[in-house]
Amino acid sequence: MIVGAGAIGGTVGGVLARAGTPTVLVARGRHAEVLATEGITMRTPDGTFRAAVTTASRPEDVRLTDRDVLVFATKTQQLDAALQDRVDQRVHGPDGVLGSAGEHLPAMTALNGVAAEEKALRYFRRVFGICVWLPAVHLEPGEVVVRAWPVVGQFHIARWPAALRTRDDAELLAGLAESWTAAGVRVRTPDDVAPWKYNKLLSNLGNAVGALTGDAAGAVVEAVRREGENVLRHAGIEFISFEVSTAARADGPTIRPVPGTAAGPSNSTWQSLTRQTGNVETDFLNGEIVRLAHRHGIAAPLNAALARAARAAVHSAHGPGRYSAKQLAHLVGVEATA
Repeated sequence: MIVGAGAIGGTVGGVLARAGTPTVLVARGRHAEVLATEGITMRTPDGTFRAAVTTASRPEDVRLTDRDVLVFATKTQQLDAALQDRVDQRVHGPDGVLGSAGEHLPAMTALNGVAAEEKALRYFRRVFGICVWLPAVHLEPGEVVVRAWPVVGQFHIARWPAALRTRDDAELLAGLAESWTAAGVRVRTPDDVAPWKYNKLLSNLGNAVGALTGDAAGAVVEAVRREGENVLRHAGIEFISFEVSTAARADGPTIRPVPGTAAGPSNSTWQSLTRQTGNVETDFLNGEIVRLAHRHGIAAPLNAALARAARAAVHSAHGPGRYSAKQLAHLVGVEATA
């Protein structure tokens, strides 16, 4: 069951369903209606593919069994509600009801940032963190634009926290890696996913830059990432280097043009501003660096300013591309610190 059928969840659900893996996509509104009647449409560099999918909008729409896996693929700011919707669902075994989903089912968090796993532990006993590399966009109901094909993404998955991993966890992940990799999502199972997720956090610090400027604005991205690395080091948090993560992507997704679509930013912040969702994930990305800085008695002014600019864009209902690269650099204060 994939809770959240946006760019990540919709793509994973689409390729799993296409490969014959029983999959339920949880969605709402018009998106859910289109998925139920027409299936999910995946626009890719190699053509357009459609897969029939099972959909659900409410917890009671699905009968959970002890063989099910819950994959949460919402935005972080939407996760608490999704966890609360699922945690107390009854889980059925061969001889009747076993108990609740929180007690018996693995919960996997396919989200950016590093807050999701700790949120999930409030509700689920077995939590698995996922470091997501999957270039996709969801803007239209029932459709995802997948910018790599046939390998659509690469996931690093491990028990959270790593010290709790068991033999059962290893067996679960081995089976999942086999079926998901065959479907097009390359799965790696490191002993500990946290360093990979902090690497991805550093990468995602530039999401708001692309959303607010519509271009790379490389000086700002470099500055906020450098500040982020300094904060992580000050906090004593281990993270995978970009050299290692870049090498690891060699057998992962390769981004190529998708006919009939624009080639602009595709990150989650840009998508949220484009769809006018009324919220963005920035406070769990750049805001996480700010939180860690404050927690350790230092400051992260560049990331704080970028998060503030993203919030202002949401509150003013302004779409992406509000600033030029030069304007954003001045607003964030990169020029003054260069």
